[in-house]
Amino acid sequence: MKKFHIFLFLMANLLMAAQGTAEGAELKFVTHDFPPFSHESGGTLSGAAIDIVRQTCSEIEISCPIELLPWKRSQFKVKRGQAQAMFVIGWNNKRDQWLTFSPPLLKTQYGFFVNRTNPLDYQSLSDLAGAKVGVLESSNTSDHLKKIRQQMIELNLDPITIQGIHDNKLVFKMLDNEGRNIEMIYSNRDVGNTVIAQYDLQNIRYAGPNEELYYYIGFGRKHADKDLVGRFNRGFIKLQQTGVIQSILAEYNLQSVDPD
Repeated sequence: MKKFHIFLFLMANLLMAAQGTAEGAELKFVTHDFPPFSHESGGTLSGAAIDIVRQTCSEIEISCPIELLPWKRSQFKVKRGQAQAMFVIGWNNKRDQWLTFSPPLLKTQYGFFVNRTNPLDYQSLSDLAGAKVGVLESSNTSDHLKKIRQQMIELNLDPITIQGIHDNKLVFKMLDNEGRNIEMIYSNRDVGNTVIAQYDLQNIRYAGPNEELYYYIGFGRKHADKDLVGRFNRGFIKLQQTGVIQSILAEYNLQSVDPD
């Protein structure tokens, strides 16, 4: 009888510990100023991706603090384990070495913006010959633009000159100001349209897409708990299958991804 009581005591402690772990489950997220996906307004974080993360964490009943930081610092914190996840992020081979990726949150595209005095209707790389193109430095768009330049060289086209700018708002304001120092911008379409609306930039238009892609959440391979990441992803898929994710994206005029 005494051994049975000890057994019950141990089982109760294990159940209490497991319950405490579930209740205390947490994923720390970092993001950056990247409207319409994530931004800060009046001290409040908002945006389509932030709404998705919060809704998913509420669905699976875990704590998900979100911190808005410069992009390089966000990556540093995830690599060091000071946060477990970052968003929004495009997939590439280099990132796949240290991140695992959620199901795609949304579909977007990269393309070219020009000053309204520029008649460009982008169709092919030959349309870019010799152009000076602004881009947000240290970004996935910057990496893609470097590949475009290399492709132009291989095709014996006059390659673009790339002007990396540290601030996404600044590069659009430069283009609005009669294309000061740049002729066009390579950017995410949805980000560009948001910046144009936010700052009432009257002299910029979208000249056409270059590539479609998906945006994800990236989870640190070394420091994010695999079971918790799996739980988050399953919660997201459930919300996607019931139309919740699509409704969030529709509020921001963003394109959803069809659930599998």
